[in-house]
Amino acid sequence: MSAESATDIPKGQVDLLDFIDWSGVECLNQSSSHSLPNALKQGYREDAGLNLESDADEQLLIYIPFNQVVKLHSFAIKGPEEEGPKTVKFFSNKEHMCFSNVNDFPPSDTAELTEENLKGKPVVLKYVKFQNVRSLTIFIEDNQSGSELTKVQKIALYGSTVETTDMKGLKKIEDH
Repeated sequence: MSAESATDIPKGQVDLLDFIDWSGVECLNQSSSHSLPNALKQGYREDAGLNLESDADEQLLIYIPFNQVVKLHSFAIKGPEEEGPKTVKFFSNKEHMCFSNVNDFPPSDTAELTEENLKGKPVVLKYVKFQNVRSLTIFIEDNQSGSELTKVQKIALYGSTVETTDMKGLKKIEDH
């Protein structure tokens, strides 16, 4: 479990940090000196001096696979008032997305972040669209000021794991 305060996590949900498959996490257009782990990994994301920054322009494309199927309920993205993300699109189970094809797919949900959201207030997603999530792609389309630089201090994903049946553990019932 992560060290979030209990009030930050929506009731009945958990921080999905422990279920991220770190070997497959990617971020396109990140600054090499201000990369995704600064905003996503435990310990780093609580440090106000560390953040994820965009590189060539304001857009960021983040791919997060999970090591088991999850239900995604809500998210929190913290960022500065000016350079913090504004339009954020979420894609459930879409792999190999890039900036050239991100607009070819309808997002599972879209959020316009407010000043309150950038301070850490969770945003509830369209829960029915995120019931069997194996991977999540987050497209940060623009920022609050319209500048070329986007900064993200923290990304937290809240939800629950999906109880799955281990088919190998089932035994055939013999007819008597």
